[in-house]
Amino acid sequence: MNEAVPLVQAVALAAGLAWASGLRLYLVLFLAGLLAHFGYLQLPDSLDVLKNPLVMGACGVMLLAEFVADKVPGFDSFWDTLQTFVRIPAGGVLAALSLGVSDPALMLAAGLVGGTITAGTALTKAGGRLAINTSPEPFTNWAASFGEEAAVLGGFWLMLQHPGVFLGLLVLFLLLLVWLMPKLWRFLRAMVGRITGFLRGDSAGR
Repeated sequence: MNEAVPLVQAVALAAGLAWASGLRLYLVLFLAGLLAHFGYLQLPDSLDVLKNPLVMGACGVMLLAEFVADKVPGFDSFWDTLQTFVRIPAGGVLAALSLGVSDPALMLAAGLVGGTITAGTALTKAGGRLAINTSPEPFTNWAASFGEEAAVLGGFWLMLQHPGVFLGLLVLFLLLLVWLMPKLWRFLRAMVGRITGFLRGDSAGR
């Protein structure tokens, strides 16, 4: 890929992997390795390791674990909280390595931007699922979970077939994220306040 692939495709790959990692990191890693293995995705040399059978096997196991965990209301929020600490640095690393360059400054810049994109996606996902879990029925949770997986698959297709369109939609998504984050923050603060109040009341009752 290195110099032969147009810049827009390299940027789309870096941004796409970072964005999708915030939703489904292990699906991203497994899918990238699988597509590269069969020649549908050209990865830079720095990401050739994703095609390694051992790496693909480990990602496949974690993918199955995440698929199940994400369908269990309540536990999915615990899983999201735990995996956020993995997704954000992984998204930054993937973005840095996706450009296929050896310039440390460019790699650092790509990693910082990619990590920020991953963080925004991961935190929005986690907050949204926390809000959904306030409903006792599981169907909304399942719909959101399958929707996230469909978004990753659709994003991959768009990233590969129409990288310019993908980047345009990603910019719109990031603008929406900027608008949404304050509202999400207020919701999370309210949730923490309710939980704290409940625990204090429970302690006082004892």
